[in-house]
Amino acid sequence: MGTLYVVATPIGNLKDITLRALEVLAAVNLIAAEDTRVTAQLLRHYDIHTPMTSYFEHNKLRKLDVILAALEKGDVALVSDAGMPGINDPGYELIRAVIEAGFSLRVVPGPSAPLAALVLSGLPTDRFLYLGYVPRRKAERVRRFREVAGEPGTLIFLETPHRLVEALRDAVAVFGAERRCAVARELTKVHEDVRRGTLAEVLQHFETVVPRGEIVLLIQGTGARERPPVDMARVREGLTLLQEAGLSRSQAARILSRILGIPRRQVYNEGDEDSKQEDGSWQRAL
Repeated sequence: MGTLYVVATPIGNLKDITLRALEVLAAVNLIAAEDTRVTAQLLRHYDIHTPMTSYFEHNKLRKLDVILAALEKGDVALVSDAGMPGINDPGYELIRAVIEAGFSLRVVPGPSAPLAALVLSGLPTDRFLYLGYVPRRKAERVRRFREVAGEPGTLIFLETPHRLVEALRDAVAVFGAERRCAVARELTKVHEDVRRGTLAEVLQHFETVVPRGEIVLLIQGTGARERPPVDMARVREGLTLLQEAGLSRSQAARILSRILGIPRRQVYNEGDEDSKQEDGSWQRAL
């Protein structure tokens, strides 16, 4: 039984292919390509002569049996036109079929437009949400933006040149004119460009400059979500209940600390509040 290799390919510059990817593409029995014409250019450049079959959005279900049959005889590589298959490119259904059929699956990592754009954007990278292409229709686009308006992490979208201005206008309406953003175009290519600024500033630029090429739109998130205040009366109640169940105060504090996300010492010390209140009541009674 063969192995399906999911192989990332260059998103622009052919030199971004990895040595391992070239070795795999030359060694497998068959390459399943999103567009055989595009992949043929890559193979010619590196003098690779592996047979290909098409595997794209409109034939991906019909081609499953063909590729699974090829895996019975040997290894197969899956590639898209650019970047990692399965990320906004065909691949998910084949990967699921390969797993369910019991074949081996390997990933050969490499170029990724969303991640490259995220790093270039200057926006926070510690948390991000990839959302694929911005919806074409205005109502769906606005709805999608509203769904993620409160997301703390950086938002990553793909967009086409002729819809970018409309997307930016709707983004200004939903996120606000001052929300930071970046538009990355033609990544790794000769005319690579990253426009950074507020949504209003970037919109103003592209209303006068016609964008070209593949586009990644990034919008800054809201930042870290504020944790709602903890009701310390409930903390004391929880401590009491857990101790009545037989746990020590230290054990009860550890459990509540993990559940509530507050320091264990803070929880532990709340156990003194009841005795403080009782002492105060006794002193007032005197």
